[in-house]
This record gives sequence, C-alpha cells and structure tokens, in this order.
Amino acid sequence: QVQLQESGPGLVKPSQTLSLTCTVSGGSITTNYYYWNWIRQPPGKGLEWMGAIAYSGSTYYSPSLKSRTSISRNTSKNQFTLQLSSVTPEDTAVYYCARGRSPTIATIERGKGTLVTVSS
Repeated sequence: QVQLQESGPGLVKPSQTLSLTCTVSGGSITTNYYYWNWIRQPPGKGLEWMGAIAYSGSTYYSPSLKSRTSISRNTSKNQFTLQLSSVTPEDTAVYYCARGRSPTIATIERGKGTLVTVSS
C-alpha cells in the first residue's frame, strides 16, 4: 500500500517561493510507469493539476503554472518536491501529492493534503 505525506510551511509571504515535499512509503518513486503529481484545491474551487515527475525523472507542468513551477526528486529519500515561485494570495490552497499512471489529475492514491496560506 503506497502512502504519500505532504510536508512544508503552512504560511508563505507574497512574492516568496512555496516549497513542499512529498514523502512516499510502501513503494519506490522510480518504479516503472508511475507518475508523481502535485495537485491543489483553492478554497471553494475545484482541483487543479500542477505538474508531475515521472518514474524516469521527466517532468511535466501545467501550461498555466509552468513559468513558476519546478518539481524535483530525491530518490535516496524516496521524496519529490514542489517549488512554486512568486506566490500571491491566489495560490492559497490545499496542496496534494498523488501517484498516478499518467501526468494528469486522475490519480490512484493521494496524500491527505496540506493547507498553504499566502499572506503577509
């Protein structure tokens, strides 16, 4: 049973970089054909797919966030990380990491999520 756990600051100031880490247990992030996604849900809105890193290390980003988003991984720790730069209050959301068979919003397992608030 694969489990995912998000971690990182719950409060980020405008213009700063949001950084979150997803720790995966019960399976390796290098296992063939799985994609490790970041998804968010602003208050009162729907889910938004942000990007993913594949088992191979290839990365995929939402066109609307591509200029501000970076996803990387640490295979020795079985973790992958999201960085979102130049944040604004509109980036306030619950952020989820998730495993799927493709770099999309359709996922198999998802972490519980972590609320990140952007405020001065």
